[in-house]
Amino acid sequence: MLRALCYGLLLAAWVLDLFTPQMFVAAILFNVPIALSSLALQRRLTVSLVIAAEVANVVTGYVNGAQAGYRFEAIAIGDRMLLAASFLLVGYMTLTTQHLARSAGLSEARAEQAQRERRLRLSIDRVRESLNLELVLRAIVREAVAFFHAQRATLVVEAPSLDAPRRYVAEVGGREVVVEQTPLPSEVRSLLARDWSSGGVLRRDGNESMARYGLEALGAAVALVTLIRAEERDYQLLVTAQDQRWERDDARMLKSFAERCEVALDQARLFMRISAQADQISEQHAALLERSNVIRDLVYALAHDLRTPLVAANVTMQQARRGAFGQLPERYVEVLTTSIRSNQELQRMVETLLLVARYESGEASQTFEPVDLERVARNVVAELEPTARERCVHIDMRTQRTFVLADEDEMRRAALNLVANAVAASPSGTSVVVSTGGDGKRSEFTVDDEGFGVPPEERGSLFQRFGARARKRGGGTGLGLYVVRLIVEKHGGSTAYEPRDRGSRFGFSLPSAETP
Repeated sequence: MLRALCYGLLLAAWVLDLFTPQMFVAAILFNVPIALSSLALQRRLTVSLVIAAEVANVVTGYVNGAQAGYRFEAIAIGDRMLLAASFLLVGYMTLTTQHLARSAGLSEARAEQAQRERRLRLSIDRVRESLNLELVLRAIVREAVAFFHAQRATLVVEAPSLDAPRRYVAEVGGREVVVEQTPLPSEVRSLLARDWSSGGVLRRDGNESMARYGLEALGAAVALVTLIRAEERDYQLLVTAQDQRWERDDARMLKSFAERCEVALDQARLFMRISAQADQISEQHAALLERSNVIRDLVYALAHDLRTPLVAANVTMQQARRGAFGQLPERYVEVLTTSIRSNQELQRMVETLLLVARYESGEASQTFEPVDLERVARNVVAELEPTARERCVHIDMRTQRTFVLADEDEMRRAALNLVANAVAASPSGTSVVVSTGGDGKRSEFTVDDEGFGVPPEERGSLFQRFGARARKRGGGTGLGLYVVRLIVEKHGGSTAYEPRDRGSRFGFSLPSAETP
């Protein structure tokens, strides 16, 4: 329309210029359609008008001169040249105006789009405020009404083919989201049964009869429809209004809104699943803890009850060996000595079980007093000397006085386990070296043996409960080194293993205490 008007005005100005005298230059009116073309924002139209004006100016100048008997006035020619320059100038200004107008329009469109994107982010943030699935579904319809300035938003949760699908409904100005499960009109069910994966805008005055009937049943003039897919369930979001003029871009925004709602629904379902699994794990943990407590209590009670008869039997056998019950045959004395040694091994095993049970139940000793590691080492060596002699193993002591804050009985148990292991691992005719010392800040207890060492693949589990070494060799409780670690770590120290050219070195290090 504007193009025709511009060319019409140019033609009218040209006709007027043709029938005027040479000195009356009406071609100035050619600038009117050129300037008017700026409203069309069409560069090609403006350029074509400028070219047409230049050609018409030349033709008209020649015709006017011919009409005057081919006398071309200098003033008329100068005016025509000025007009030609003015056409170029007005054309340039028109093109510049068009460019600025397009830039301003694009900037305004970008600003509006950015504003809508910001509003969309805020809406989705409100949808994702909760991880409860029910609250997320309610927030979706509430935010859809607010974002699209709609009268109503409906989220159909179950298949629309059902007569009465469950749906969430929010209306403008309504405080609460209503949950409905009443029968839907057949027109609405047919409308929702379509594939709305890409979304769409529906109008009552459109050409599509299904949309027209569905909107009449909903009491709406226009609607936006899209599909929300979250995990294994599909939702359909229907936004309706009476007087909105939604366009294709609104359908695109609804699709973007739906995609972000899918993420919110997936997060809510994941959270609910994790919560259910956490509850299940908590129940299993409680049951396992109860069984563990029962087993611990049984071990504790059994070990405690075994200790008394073992101690009594040891005392009785010691008295018998010393002749308290009369002179014994030599062979019976040897048997009695072996039985005493076995009984002492059982006592140590029972004490180990009791100590582990106390530590793992949180009943470890809280006694802390200065303990001389040298004295502990000498007592332990004295206790194990008979066993070492029987195995033809020599125990050498290289000790110096050094004190730690600890429970002396527990220090004795840790040292006893290390020395007993070294004696058991040493071949006949070899030596075990027990050392104590310190540098004023740390005190150390180490035991060196000349055994066969520990394979590299077993070293990582040496101080663990039921370590690979005990399981592989089938000997002992598998708790000796574990008890050492429990005791030492409780007192703020650390255990260590070091392979040697022949044999092994086990030990522990503790913070030193002041000499009492």
